[in-house]
Amino acid sequence: MAGLMDKAKGFVADKIAHMPKPEASLDKVSFKNMTGDSITVHSNVNVTNPYSHRIPICDITFSLKCGGKEVASGTIPDPGWIEDSGEVTKLEVPAKVPYNVLITLMKDLGRDWDIDYELHVGLTIDLPVIGNFTIPLDTAGEFKLPTIGDFFGGSKTEEAATT
Repeated sequence: MAGLMDKAKGFVADKIAHMPKPEASLDKVSFKNMTGDSITVHSNVNVTNPYSHRIPICDITFSLKCGGKEVASGTIPDPGWIEDSGEVTKLEVPAKVPYNVLITLMKDLGRDWDIDYELHVGLTIDLPVIGNFTIPLDTAGEFKLPTIGDFFGGSKTEEAATT
């Protein structure tokens, strides 16, 4: 009897392992907004659903590291659904980074105002039969901070290109 149960467990595990699952990709981080106390950067999670019905998203967790230090993290609860039948669902992951954190990263900025980053995202979805399933996503690169000139009449590089 125990041998039959082991075979049944193996069969179910094999079927679940080869079951199609949603696929996701993560865009690069880019600048979105600037307020009096922080900047907001964001990335998009692009998710494709292989099933003919929508799948609920439980939550999105994220951690943004700049210069090896965690500068923003959080959880986005219940962000909606993944659309059905191969449609791409875009989910925005915004992160607020306070200016005092950016000041500590000034040594990384240099003259070009680029910040090296790593973004780790966990997309938790509720799959039928399987239950909660987390898709880990990572991206790394650098994003450019805006300068004062970008907000007041363009930057010097734009002026040089037009003359």
